[in-house]
Amino acid sequence: MSFRDDNEDARDLRKPFLHTGSWYKMGSRQSSMMSSSAQILRDGSISVVFCVMIVALGPIQFGFTCGYSSPTQAGIINDLNLSISEVFESVAFDIGYMRILFIIRYIKLQFVISKQFSVFGSLANVGAMVGAIASGQIAEYIGRKGSLMIAAIPNIIGWLAISFAKDSSFLFMGRLLEGFGVGVISYTVPVYIAEISPQNMRGSLGSVNQLSVTIGIFLAYLLGLFVNWRVLAVLGILPCTILIPGLFFIPESPRWLAKMGMTEDFEASLQVIRGFDTDISIEVNEIKRSVASSTRRTTIRFADLKRKRYWFPLMVGIGLLVLQQLSGINGVLFYSSTIFKSAGISSSNSATCGLGLVQVMATGVNTWLMDRAGRRLLLLISSSGMTGSLLLVAVAFYLEGIVSEDSRLYSILGILSLVGLVGMVIFFSLGVGAIPWVIMSEILPVNIKSLAGSVATLANWLASSIVTMTANLLLSWSQAGTFIIYTIVTAFTVAFVSRWVPETKGRSLEEIQSSFR
Repeated sequence: MSFRDDNEDARDLRKPFLHTGSWYKMGSRQSSMMSSSAQILRDGSISVVFCVMIVALGPIQFGFTCGYSSPTQAGIINDLNLSISEVFESVAFDIGYMRILFIIRYIKLQFVISKQFSVFGSLANVGAMVGAIASGQIAEYIGRKGSLMIAAIPNIIGWLAISFAKDSSFLFMGRLLEGFGVGVISYTVPVYIAEISPQNMRGSLGSVNQLSVTIGIFLAYLLGLFVNWRVLAVLGILPCTILIPGLFFIPESPRWLAKMGMTEDFEASLQVIRGFDTDISIEVNEIKRSVASSTRRTTIRFADLKRKRYWFPLMVGIGLLVLQQLSGINGVLFYSSTIFKSAGISSSNSATCGLGLVQVMATGVNTWLMDRAGRRLLLLISSSGMTGSLLLVAVAFYLEGIVSEDSRLYSILGILSLVGLVGMVIFFSLGVGAIPWVIMSEILPVNIKSLAGSVATLANWLASSIVTMTANLLLSWSQAGTFIIYTIVTAFTVAFVSRWVPETKGRSLEEIQSSFR
């Protein structure tokens, strides 16, 4: 079987993005010329961790984008209001009714500004859905590293557009660009980490993706307490400005190189990732056998999706990513400030920042447990804990509606709702937050990974948008009823995991994917 195909021209176009680098080529004649960067990567585990630390800057950018709108809302709206107030104060009216008409128009403008900020916050989801659609094909054609480079550029431009914005059009453009980059990142990073990680570390390293997202959210909340929205946007540039040069110091995914027919680069990349003193012959043969039945030009027809090797991993991957969002995590976080106030916590911004720190710590525990407890067990514990926590919030809200606000029971119910909220965030971070991305990157067959991964990522962002857009409407309808709906979804997640999700701990990607045949 030859891994070379008839698309050498296409390979030449991809060369600027590969940067596998002569500094890590195999053989004694190349090893004598290794740079200091290669010396850092001599040990296999250090090499993998180094690669993961570099690409983890992408999810940090992801989280920072998600968290940015929360601490900046008042600042952005106030800046816009100031400009309108100046116009109002600079115009003299001699006729009283004209002044009244102008005041009415001014109030309408304030309403429009408020609505504009809501649009600003949601445009990241719109851009992310577009990025998700394109992510699979971008990552397939120019590789995982090239895809991350492409994602970093609109993120940087987007942050600059926001930081120098003088009207809403620049805010909207910047948010869309950021969303596009985040959509690409959300697919590419977990796939890259899964493809480079040894099977005994893949779960822990894969969960670094979600850990980095929570760190990004927490940093946005924390820094937002001390700097204004323009400075915060400038700080948002940092992860991607470090990511781009960092990508030149890590190898491309060996599995992608093998699939593209680049035998030399494939083996050299794998050798660097596993360490120069490691025998990689067994893993090389496994990867070759895996891609032997799949070429880059393989076309999957709709009729083929009836085969278990395709429909089963598709169903599991998409199902987990959709249920992750339909659990209502965005709705819960959206309503957190109200719950804090009902529990008697006056500083909702500081409390939200504290909640972000709790999320980081719980996700860190998940990273440690992933390859010890296994994916299925953590998912079952996580979704079961979320079900109980959401039910507690729902019951607390229901009882708050039928007791007097002056009673002692009312304040106790506020504390219970806070406990349920924090519990839901902790249990979400222990499994449902990170594991769906890990499993998606593990179980999708190599010849449909780009298309199926894009569809799964798009479904995740679409579900996220639905929850974000409906949360306020549902909460206005019934607070208790809203959390009952989320409780039902998480209870269904328990059943879904019990019935359909396979355990992937300790198995190679090739073993996992061949088990569906």
